Amino acid sequence: MTPLSTGDPESIGGYTLLGRLGAGGMGVVYLGVSASGRQVAVKLAHGPYAEEEEFRTRFRQEVAAARRVSGAFTAPVVDADPDAVRPWMATLYVPGRNLAEVVEQDGPLSRPQLRALGLGLTEALRDIHRAGLVHRDLKPRNVLMTEDGPRVIDFGISRAADNQSLTTTGRMIGTPPFMSPEQLAAPRDVTAASDVFALGSLLVFAAVGTGPFDADSPYITGYQVVHGTPDLDGVPEALLGIVERCLDKDPAARPDVTDIHRMLQALPESDVAGSPTTGQPAPPRAGQSGNPRRRRARMLLTGLGAALAVAGLCAGAGVLLSAPDTTTASRAAATATTRAASLPAGWRPWRTALRYDVKGVPLDYGSPGCLAEGSALFCGGTGFTVARVDAASGRTLWRSGTRPQGAQPIGVRDGLVYVYEDPDDRTRRVVALDAATGHRRWQRDIDKAADAVLYDGGLLTLSPDASSFVAYGPSGKELWRAPAPDGHCTPSALGGAPYALCSKGTEPGRAPVELMKPGPGSPTATATLPRKAEALGAVGGQPLFLAPQTAKDVYEAGYERPYNALLRVAPTGQVTRIPLARPLTGAATLVDGVVYFVRSDGSVTAVSADSGRQLWQKVTDVESLSAPAVSTTYQQVYFANRFGRLLALDSRTGAEVWSTSALDDPGDKAQDYPPRLLLVRDAIVATAGDTAFSRSPQGPT
Repeated sequence: MTPLSTGDPESIGGYTLLGRLGAGGMGVVYLGVSASGRQVAVKLAHGPYAEEEEFRTRFRQEVAAARRVSGAFTAPVVDADPDAVRPWMATLYVPGRNLAEVVEQDGPLSRPQLRALGLGLTEALRDIHRAGLVHRDLKPRNVLMTEDGPRVIDFGISRAADNQSLTTTGRMIGTPPFMSPEQLAAPRDVTAASDVFALGSLLVFAAVGTGPFDADSPYITGYQVVHGTPDLDGVPEALLGIVERCLDKDPAARPDVTDIHRMLQALPESDVAGSPTTGQPAPPRAGQSGNPRRRRARMLLTGLGAALAVAGLCAGAGVLLSAPDTTTASRAAATATTRAASLPAGWRPWRTALRYDVKGVPLDYGSPGCLAEGSALFCGGTGFTVARVDAASGRTLWRSGTRPQGAQPIGVRDGLVYVYEDPDDRTRRVVALDAATGHRRWQRDIDKAADAVLYDGGLLTLSPDASSFVAYGPSGKELWRAPAPDGHCTPSALGGAPYALCSKGTEPGRAPVELMKPGPGSPTATATLPRKAEALGAVGGQPLFLAPQTAKDVYEAGYERPYNALLRVAPTGQVTRIPLARPLTGAATLVDGVVYFVRSDGSVTAVSADSGRQLWQKVTDVESLSAPAVSTTYQQVYFANRFGRLLALDSRTGAEVWSTSALDDPGDKAQDYPPRLLLVRDAIVATAGDTAFSRSPQGPT
């Protein structure tokens, strides 16, 4: 269990929440406690899904399905509200790791454990099938391993045998390594025999550590399930006959769960393999490798025939596949065309601490991170203003600063690194450092609360008394000065041009935003934007903003303001409103003509900056994501989270390509600092807490 995060509710349906048990594509699961002290697992749907009636229908089905099943090897429903603003369901809390975690942490199960697992699962499936249901997503993460046997959970995509018409609009959801051939090819024809096929795959996983159809992508895995021969290397001999019958391509040829239960009962309790003196799995059969833990990457699909086969499988079935449960290299599906990465010379994965404690009162801006200029990497963190880090090895080349502060550099331009410095509590200044040596080239005092931004040709900021906009050139020479209007002004650079965002009054967000063009003489008002409009950047040289659906002030933890339109400002000052299909929330970032909305719950929505059309949406299980970085080489968009998890999505479809585990120890600032990620050429560089690290764009290996 992990502590509640910012934005998590304190209670749901009268249950006080104690922490998080996990998160998935559809929602978050919390540990809750009732007034009487009974512990429950509360599943809360992600916000975006709550807006979809199709999802609400599926959620109601899940509640109804789980309530129809009450056996010793399932978790009973104790409460639910599928019609709440965010639907939720509470089941009896069952302490224990899931099967995927057990195998990942402890290795494959022993033969007595396999027998007990099989017996428990067949009894659970028997109860499910007797209730007229098909689970449809029996996989390691949906099996809890408790002291008194396994428990099957998550009836999120189960279906009643008499209500197949509610399968989601021609699509089918599942997890490829544990789906049956008919579930992939003809989802409406799924029967209880599909769960039997999944049981066979799950037993192989528990016995060996990998599934019988694992491949390098979910699409190839799906092809293997439908057409391939299962890889049963390492499965104990006594289980082979049972598993082979479960994995028969013909549903009618598979045994039912009662028969499987009887076959498992007949196995010796002490040794499933029947050879207690050796304690070894069965030897490999003819034509098979003797390494039971190897990756089962198959090369059956090659060239154009492979592409056509996979395309035909996916298009013909209308399948929406969820990503496999693993975060290993088997999830690192390569892009359709393998391309050579452009990495810094001598690059290798690295990790370094952005911490260098020096004396003095710390000035924590709470925004450490890194910037890149070509292959040069400049980072800010705890204890120093800025450091140059070798992008190939992570070695620190120089540091600058004597007062501890956590701040990312402002920017890098023309051989200079621009940083903030706070020599005392009353003064703030911009300092230009030599990028090669770290030596101070020049410094200028600025307004204590002001930002400094780089634009094409100089640096724009406010004078120390906030009365004037001031622009400095690379040499530190003042280029021009212009009076700042009364009120609150923030320098900005949009599309490489200098701008200012000003509003009347002393507090930002209390009045409409005036977009101004500062320069020699008086600044020119360009356009008036709604209150709390958010600047994104520029498209085609025209500034682009987000228009809020509501500008009201909300002081609730975790509140995310909804935006319902894009605003494009023409050189004439004319503002064009581009409506969004529906209001969107989350931190918005403009990259290469696409606006990415990233919510705190891990959902990502991509929208065209030209038309406002939604390109795709992906609900991930990685929360607190950074702003995105996009690779044109791999056509992927990358994210990091606060604890060092990395996530890669296909930039064209939003499909998950790969993800990684969190860092072992990202430092004591991980909860406080937002994560950041950038690309140095094609190498991924991310920061989590007070740690910077670099990984391959091709994912975990």
